[in-house]
Amino acid sequence: MRIRTEVALPPALALVFVLLAPAGAATASSSAAPALPTCRESSLRVGAAASELPGTLRISVTNHGRQACAVDRVPTVVLGDLDGPALPVPEGGSAPYRLPAGGSAHAAVRTLDPAATELRVVDRLTVAGDPAHRGRTFDAVSLGAPDGVRVWEPVTTWWHRSSAAADAALERHTG
Repeated sequence: MRIRTEVALPPALALVFVLLAPAGAATASSSAAPALPTCRESSLRVGAAASELPGTLRISVTNHGRQACAVDRVPTVVLGDLDGPALPVPEGGSAPYRLPAGGSAHAAVRTLDPAATELRVVDRLTVAGDPAHRGRTFDAVSLGAPDGVRVWEPVTTWWHRSSAAADAALERHTG
């Protein structure tokens, strides 16, 4: 059973409480910043390349639009025809990642767990900045893997401001 208590304040006293409230105490609808629009796929350039780190690729996304927009903080990375995308490290759900006009974001993808006793080989990798986008597909040869990309337990970092920061995040969460 829930008991609800209500206190009626005289209008003058209620106005005092409103005026003395901290600036951030306004209702969420009046103080929330407008949501950043999702980047249009046509405004993004997606890249993928081999890394000097074994079993690792680097991916990027660049906003060529005229205004800031948002991609998902976790890049969508699908390896060949395997079911499901690479899992994010750290774990976490979807959230916006702000890309300024002309700005880029970087992530690292570990395709092969170093402790793997099994593996699969795929001929391509598809990367998208947002799960609603089709993404761009890169063949294994363009990724420096002429015999195919070796895959087992793939993971991807969230987007970062630099490839060095993405590499460090991957090491921190999988090392």
